Amino acid sequence: MRPLLAAADPVLAKLDRFGPLPEADRALLRAITADSRWVTATSDLIRQDEPADGAFLVLDGFACRYKLRKTGMRQITAYLIPGDICGLDAAALAWSDHAVGTLSACRVARLAPEAIELLLASRSLAAALQMSRRIDAAVARAWLVSVGRRSAIERLAHLFCELHVRLRAVGLVSEDGFSLPITQIDLADTTGLTSVHVNRSLQDMRREGLIELRKRRLRILDLPRLRALAEFDPAYLQLIGRDAA
Repeated sequence: MRPLLAAADPVLAKLDRFGPLPEADRALLRAITADSRWVTATSDLIRQDEPADGAFLVLDGFACRYKLRKTGMRQITAYLIPGDICGLDAAALAWSDHAVGTLSACRVARLAPEAIELLLASRSLAAALQMSRRIDAAVARAWLVSVGRRSAIERLAHLFCELHVRLRAVGLVSEDGFSLPITQIDLADTTGLTSVHVNRSLQDMRREGLIELRKRRLRILDLPRLRALAEFDPAYLQLIGRDAA
């Protein structure tokens, strides 16, 4: 496993794990991420059924991909954490079939079309971004299985195990805990449950000594039991070994 980089450089921390990046590529990424801005929570970076204003790198905070029904009901289809990129495909299309919005205050860097071309012109960066896309697709399949075949508590357990791996890969886990700046409504829109059902499931997980959720920070108290409950195998994330703790 490659050593973790500082959490202050989450894009490099993520992409460098897919293969060593040449210094020129690292300098390009630093230049792009230096031009960043803070966006308030519940802001749309990309709107559904509208042209995308470029792609975005998430440097701090939590964002998400989501779809809206005509009724206004929301289904979150992916979480975007520091180091993630969104909108590469949408930027090349006339309109986006989904929205990308912030769940917390986020620091983001916008990638204009010319910046995207620079990234994709590098063989090593293009390969790393392709691997990132493959992981996104694997995560989407895991979430589909959760909504279709896992119980409420299993859905949440699997989600927390996944976030633990992804955040640890960019240096954002300490003492088996991490910031989780999202609401129970967000969790409900992620898992296809009601917020009441989410609350009851979280209470059950606390009583079982699996997690502690306090002040928007999640601490996993018994990772082996949580993984067993979720039948969680981290291999699909391609970030740690199958047998890693």
